[in-house]
Amino acid sequence: MSTLMWQWVLIIGSSLILFLLSPLAKSTDDFFKATHRNKVPNVFMLTGSLVISWIFAKSITNAANLGLEFGIVGGVAYAGYYLSFAVAGILIYFMRKKGGFTSLHQFLTTRFGKNAMRIFSILIAIRLFNEVWSNTMVIGSYFGTVDSEAYYAAIIVFSLLTLAYSLKGGLSSSIFTDVIQMGLFSILLFVVLSNIYSVPGFTVSQTVNSGIWSFETGLNLLFAALIQSFSYPFHDPVLTDRAFLSSPRVTLKSFLWASVLGGACIILFSIVGVYAQAMGMQGQAAVEVGKAFGTVILLIINFIMITSAASTLDSTFSSFSKLVAVDLNWGESITLGRIAMGVLVILGTIPIFLDAKILSATTISGTMVIGLTPVFLFWKLPAPKISFYLSVGCGLLFGFLLLFDLIPKSWILTQGNYADLLWVNVWGIASCLIVYLIPSWIKLW
Repeated sequence: MSTLMWQWVLIIGSSLILFLLSPLAKSTDDFFKATHRNKVPNVFMLTGSLVISWIFAKSITNAANLGLEFGIVGGVAYAGYYLSFAVAGILIYFMRKKGGFTSLHQFLTTRFGKNAMRIFSILIAIRLFNEVWSNTMVIGSYFGTVDSEAYYAAIIVFSLLTLAYSLKGGLSSSIFTDVIQMGLFSILLFVVLSNIYSVPGFTVSQTVNSGIWSFETGLNLLFAALIQSFSYPFHDPVLTDRAFLSSPRVTLKSFLWASVLGGACIILFSIVGVYAQAMGMQGQAAVEVGKAFGTVILLIINFIMITSAASTLDSTFSSFSKLVAVDLNWGESITLGRIAMGVLVILGTIPIFLDAKILSATTISGTMVIGLTPVFLFWKLPAPKISFYLSVGCGLLFGFLLLFDLIPKSWILTQGNYADLLWVNVWGIASCLIVYLIPSWIKLW
């Protein structure tokens, strides 16, 4: 049987198994809050779900490509985004314990009003929309070149099969399947790395020394990621929805573990790119390394992508259904949640036909929401409603400057790739903090 046929077997077979194993949601709590037999997720389940739902197909593709471009420094730089778990976990712990808030939407409505909550909902809806196309196009790339029939067919089939088991159980399905997918990911990653380090001449020492720690070769991206980690997690309901499922203590433990384990997984997968760099390969690192090792390893890497993409996609569907039915209070029903999932898979597939770039789904959207930093970092500080709009609006402005390449060259104080990303975030977040606090200072005067 050909490699392509085996890839179809992996997609269809794994999806059908997950559909059969996935629990059927019998109540709105099952569907939107991931309760199963009246039990909430424990530390093990929640940590596994957090890690695998954030190890997107696009993330490990980016990690491998950054490893190819910058060596291990590239992997560490991209892993910087996983500080997001620790930031969100700690802040939301105190918001729940000290503030008594049961969701970010409740917090925003209470502090800044319903319109602020609606604007926030639009931002996270855009984030969820991006997650669909940016992950499914990675799957398509293993089946054919962009614009080929096989490429589009794989994307559509994969999206619909993942939607099927998501419709069955909602967030309960997502959490349950995440644990299975995390186990598979760990085993498959171990197999791939074992094969890489079995190659004579490629050593751990060579991996560690594969990059140069300078701004030009990865540190621009690392510092940008660390800065964005103070706002990035709050516009991702895949992450924040899980912060309100279990007790505050269980949640905090899970988020701190996820920060460490998630970052470690990204760095380990970037070794695929480091190996590609050492072997003089070009193109998509994961694909080229898979081809170099033969059909079995290519299929294993492909299955890693399927596993990570499916875990993110089902979480995206369940978060969007909760956003529409619960957070926006359009009617807390399983039927409405399922309709919302169907709408998202249609809308989220459209950019596949518009030549979108997967890294932009992370870097540009991360810049556009830097205005959320003071909103949540200073959650306990009384602030007038205008502070929210000024800060969020300021963040969007800097995001558009980056998107349309309108950043003044005098703002950029380092050289190399991602220098513009770093400095638009430095100046942007400083501006957001200032405009957020100005109304409070005026009021004090």
